Amino acid sequence: MSVIHVRGLRKKYGEHEALKGLSFDIEKGEVVGFLGPNGAGKTTTMKILTCTMSATSGEAHVAGHDCLRESMAVRRTIGYLPENNPLYTEMTVAEYLLYMAELHGVAQEHTLERLGVVAGECGIKDRLNDSIGTLSKGYRQRVGIAAALIHDPEILILDEPTVGLDPNQIIEIRNLIKKMGQEKTVVLCSHILAEVELTCNRIMIVNEGQIVASGTPGELRNLVEGHANLKLVIRGDKRKAMTVLKEVPGVKDVKALPAKEKGAHLFEVSTAKKKDLREAITQAIFTHELILLEIHKETVSLEAIFNQVTNSDKQ
Repeated sequence: MSVIHVRGLRKKYGEHEALKGLSFDIEKGEVVGFLGPNGAGKTTTMKILTCTMSATSGEAHVAGHDCLRESMAVRRTIGYLPENNPLYTEMTVAEYLLYMAELHGVAQEHTLERLGVVAGECGIKDRLNDSIGTLSKGYRQRVGIAAALIHDPEILILDEPTVGLDPNQIIEIRNLIKKMGQEKTVVLCSHILAEVELTCNRIMIVNEGQIVASGTPGELRNLVEGHANLKLVIRGDKRKAMTVLKEVPGVKDVKALPAKEKGAHLFEVSTAKKKDLREAITQAIFTHELILLEIHKETVSLEAIFNQVTNSDKQ
C-alpha cells in the first residue's frame, strides 16, 4: 500500500459537501503539491489525514494505519505544520521544541539530541534561547517546521507554509522544504502556484472537493490543448508573414504582438497538442522569402493549467 492511500473521501459541513469522493495515492519519498483555489477542500483533506477531523465517509490510510480507527498510530508517523502556525510566544524556542518532543513521546534521553538535529536542519541553532514572540514570521515558520520534525516522522504535511512571508523568507522556507524532501515524504498544501512548481516533483490539483488533475509539471502541461507554444520574430511584410504562418498544417492560431525591434514583427503561434512545428514553420518562412530572426518554444505555465482545470465547468 502507498504511504498515503485515500479512497472515496467525503466530508459534509451541514448541506455543504467539501469533499466529493476524493481518491489519490502518495508514494514513499515523494514531494507532492496539493494545489487548489481557496475553498477547494485542501485544508479539509489535510485535517482528515492528520486525524484532527473525521471524514463523513470513505477511507484514508497513512503509513498503513487507518486515520479513523488508528489515529494515534497515524499521528506518530506524521509531522504537521497547520496553516495558522500555533506557537506559544511566551516560550523560548528551546522550551517550545522540548515541550513538543514530550507531547510526541520522544524518549527523554533523546530529546536534547533531537533538539540539536532539528535546530540545525531548520537553521535556528542561534535562536534557541530567544523568545518566540520576538522572532520574525520567517523564523516562526522555521520553528513550526522544527516542531513538526522533532519526533523524526516519516511523513511531513505542510499547510500553506509560506503564507504571509516576504520574498526572501519564502526562498528560505522553500529551500528548507526541498532539503526535507530528500529524506521524507512531503505533502505541501498551497494555493500559490509558483511555490508548488518550484518545490514539488508531483502536483495534484483539487477543485470543489475533487481531484481534477494529477501528475508531474510536464505531464500536466500535456493536458492543455491549443496553447500558444511558439514565439517568432520575423522581418518582412507583416500581412504576408501572418498568412504564411496560418497556412502551415497544424497551426491553430496566430497572433501579432508588439515588437521591440524596429522593422521586425513578433508573432505568437498556437499549435495542435504535442505538435512541434518549428521545422515546418522555418521552412515556410524561408520559402516565402521572409527573414526569421528568432524562434523559441514557450513553456506552458502552471497558472494556465490551473485556470483550465479549475474553470472548465464555468466556461
